[in-house]
Amino acid sequence: MDNAEFDAALVASAFSLAAERGWSGVSVAQAARDADLPLDRARRRFPGRCAVLLRFGSLADQAALAGVVSEGSHRDRLFDILMRRIDFLQRHRAGVLALMRALPADPATALALAAASLCSMGWMLEGAGIAAHGLRGRLRRKALLVVWLWTLHAWRRDESEDLSVAMAALDQALSRADAAENWLGRHRNAPAEPPPPEPPVSPPA
Repeated sequence: MDNAEFDAALVASAFSLAAERGWSGVSVAQAARDADLPLDRARRRFPGRCAVLLRFGSLADQAALAGVVSEGSHRDRLFDILMRRIDFLQRHRAGVLALMRALPADPATALALAAASLCSMGWMLEGAGIAAHGLRGRLRRKALLVVWLWTLHAWRRDESEDLSVAMAALDQALSRADAAENWLGRHRNAPAEPPPPEPPVSPPA
């Protein structure tokens, strides 16, 4: 088993454990045992639960960026990328929801995830062909993070098989953000932070 397969197996086991016990009941050692993975290797690759969360985020990014195409508008590409990221979360839905319920009582983890999610939004933008560097890029990353939080808020209550509620929320959030300040930068020369939809209270996953 190579490192990528090992990491995916341990992360999946940890989120299955979270679904059963809540995030506070997750340990790397138990996740490794449940997945029949060697503890020494688990310790080497995942010093703690925060490492599991960061690896989960990078796996979500990889799933979102896999198969990116160059056709279509920037907005359409961004929509497709973010929905692929939602699809990845959906595969671990019960565990992710358990994590989201636990975050308000764990501000240190919530802050770490917020920083990681901001970095992820840069990758989502770049994947869609939108520059995410410099001042304008920083503003775009922040704006997209709000869009992502809004979409997560909808996904959290979306019980449809096709995730139609989350899709509609993402479509609306992208449209409102883009229309408000044209934040994808097609026409404006001076960057300005857009006023996207009001963010929900749910922290990022």
